Amino acid sequence: MTAGAALYPVGVARTHTLAEVRAAHPDLPPDTATGARVGVTGRVIFVRNTGKLCFATLREDGVELQVMISLDRVGPASLAAWKADVDLGDLVFVRGEVISSRRGELSVLADAWQTTAKALRPLPVAHKPLSEETRVRQRYVDLIVRPDAREMVRTRAAVLRSLRETFHRLGYLEVTTPVLQIVHGGAAARPFHTHLNAFDLDMSLRIATELYLKRCIVGGIPRVYEIGPAFRNEGVDSSHSPEYTLLEAYQAYGDYDTMAELTRTLVLDAAASAEVRTPITADGTEIDLTGQWRSATLHEVVSEAVGEQVDPDTGVAELRRHAERLGVALRDDWGAGDIVLELYEKLVEHTLIQPTFVRDYPVAVRPLARPHRDDPRLTEAWDLIIGGMEIAPAYSELVDPVEQRRRLVEQSLAAAKGDPEAMELDEDFLRALEYGMPPTGGMGMGVDRLIMLLTGRGIRETILFPLLKPE
Repeated sequence: MTAGAALYPVGVARTHTLAEVRAAHPDLPPDTATGARVGVTGRVIFVRNTGKLCFATLREDGVELQVMISLDRVGPASLAAWKADVDLGDLVFVRGEVISSRRGELSVLADAWQTTAKALRPLPVAHKPLSEETRVRQRYVDLIVRPDAREMVRTRAAVLRSLRETFHRLGYLEVTTPVLQIVHGGAAARPFHTHLNAFDLDMSLRIATELYLKRCIVGGIPRVYEIGPAFRNEGVDSSHSPEYTLLEAYQAYGDYDTMAELTRTLVLDAAASAEVRTPITADGTEIDLTGQWRSATLHEVVSEAVGEQVDPDTGVAELRRHAERLGVALRDDWGAGDIVLELYEKLVEHTLIQPTFVRDYPVAVRPLARPHRDDPRLTEAWDLIIGGMEIAPAYSELVDPVEQRRRLVEQSLAAAKGDPEAMELDEDFLRALEYGMPPTGGMGMGVDRLIMLLTGRGIRETILFPLLKPE
């Protein structure tokens, strides 16, 4: 390095982004001098050093621009320093005149230049793509070299912005609820545990926001939602991450049909904002998001899968016979509701490619949903499946505090017997219900899965920095 060179300066006198320079000079004829002077910055992604004139391409936020370092403009010492010190991957500042080269390439002809950050590691070779493991583990490098990685960040931002804009348009308020919780609940999942030293208190990272958002409904906020992190100490695969972004929304005087309309609106608005062309494709099959979304009951789709009629009266013995015949493993302590759900998850869910609301689950497997208005053996609940993947569940929420207590007691007894996914008894939540909660519809959505659906990428691509095993 040239003696005395500042490799990591405090700042530089940048006047324009590369995008602004390109926007201001869109169609210059070849060999044109504009007289416009700019100070620009960028990462060097190409460099060609010749005798008295050096060329480099800078990239900034996906935009590229050529710079020219001329002996006549910068002098021999500065030109020699450029040739000696500047490498691919370095961040530099160039001040000079906007021109077009003899070949018509928009350029900045430098009067002065400066390194803004020296890269101590070389960029990956352009003709050798990064492996998936390297892309995920070193996302910063992935973002530098791969436009698709940067586009995914923009797509995710567009989806999140769209979700919030849709909720705002529909009169929902966004709130923030605790991530650290004394009692875990709101979903059947295994939580992460931690300890609060200040109170000498065991706590959990939230698995859902449901019970706090329902407290908001009790308190008189009629439409409420939250988008934020949730944590489940479970498997890691192409569609599951221990830390993920969860959306939940609740509407007073709504029900699960209201939530179906809301969810369709959220998905279609997000697709439009992310500029996703429909139909989209999943595993080679086209999915028409704008068409009719199917609705079928849980027992209907399970009946189709097993080839015989299955309904809420079907007994445990018969359900176990179907499971054994079809190779579905079951736990000994499962009742009919648990078995029907397992048959659905193992045999049906992955086959539902077109948008499908699977509705009306047994009470045993949806402890926070209200009894079905036409059949008390069932609950008013649905799961939205698109591309063989669960995108969102929704309920007509259970607001009867007596019935809710009965169901949560059952859950707490299951937890006491060793079920790691059973919910705990939340006395404060039950106390809130005792003040009166209006009829309510509620829905949840894994934002990462929505982005997976819209982009066709795995969850490790849609999460910017996914959790990985240490190297």
